[in-house]
Amino acid sequence: MGNTLMIGSCEPFSGKSALVLGIARQLMVANKQVRFGKPLATSQEFAFPSSSIIDDDVRFIGETLGLSEDKLIPSVHLLDAVSGDLRLKSSSLDPGEGFESLRKSLSKPFDGINILEAAGSLHEGLLYGLSLDQVAKGLDAGVLLVHLWNNSLSVDSLLAAKEHLGKNLIGIVLNAVTPNEIEVLKKNVVPSLEALGLNVFGVMPRSPLLRSVSVDELVRRLEARVVCCSDRLELMVETLSIGAMNVNSAMEYFRRRRNMAVVTGADRTDIQLAALEASTQCLILTGAGEPLPQLINRAEELEVPLLKVDRDTLSTVEVIEHAFGHVRLHEAVKATYSFRLVEEHFDLDRLLQAL
Repeated sequence: MGNTLMIGSCEPFSGKSALVLGIARQLMVANKQVRFGKPLATSQEFAFPSSSIIDDDVRFIGETLGLSEDKLIPSVHLLDAVSGDLRLKSSSLDPGEGFESLRKSLSKPFDGINILEAAGSLHEGLLYGLSLDQVAKGLDAGVLLVHLWNNSLSVDSLLAAKEHLGKNLIGIVLNAVTPNEIEVLKKNVVPSLEALGLNVFGVMPRSPLLRSVSVDELVRRLEARVVCCSDRLELMVETLSIGAMNVNSAMEYFRRRRNMAVVTGADRTDIQLAALEASTQCLILTGAGEPLPQLINRAEELEVPLLKVDRDTLSTVEVIEHAFGHVRLHEAVKATYSFRLVEEHFDLDRLLQAL
């Protein structure tokens, strides 16, 4: 199926959805039709009127790109604990009739590209018969792997993927590369990867924006109470700062940071006021006590959301740190950035030739 492209990764949260968005947008700019789906859905918060399973990522990308409902490919299974228990009890790894329906649907003539986003890792979905390897070979689809690059040791998982996928692997994209290392990587590393049979279609820079998390998402994860500025929860947090030092040190520290979430004790009014004068997207107060009226007034003047949590500072920080780089790409500002990222750093012509 030369018009079916699967986008996968060796590990979760490697940037698949951002790559899907950017590639689909570039294809549409080139006047090519696009259909999109996830064979194994990982989230279905909002159900469509039909009985089909439409993953939330598919819904968001479809809305962002303006795809009609017939261009959204239903999932075969939903990955959750309930369905997992049922699959385990059945002692069957066959994907069932749903996969055959997907295969027949994709085999029909279509003047465009079918894009499928694979499960989180190479092996996720084996219980359903829907791992990246199984789906790619079952559909005879080309696979593009997006891979978080750290150093040369990152190659092991790519070589393992190449061994599993064989001829279905058409290329890779190295993602989250430190910007000042991109040219060195292209000159010294990419040729070596190509010699190993790993065709590199793009080298993407690390983006604090794509790793960022909205204030609204932090409110949900922390179960926080919004004290003020509830209409500003769409603000994006890129860095985390902890206000546990003296105020002079804090002011110097805050000035070097941007788009922060600042976590500090509810009794540290001096730190709180200093944080509001910096590049702070939200102020999170921990421990006992309530914010002073003067703090609330200043936060409202500067339109900085003020959150109150019942957790201690350490557990609050742990929740926020885990959120960075581990949230779905469901914000318009991230989608817009993804378009530009792929346009500037991805070789679309080479992809089309490979397909």
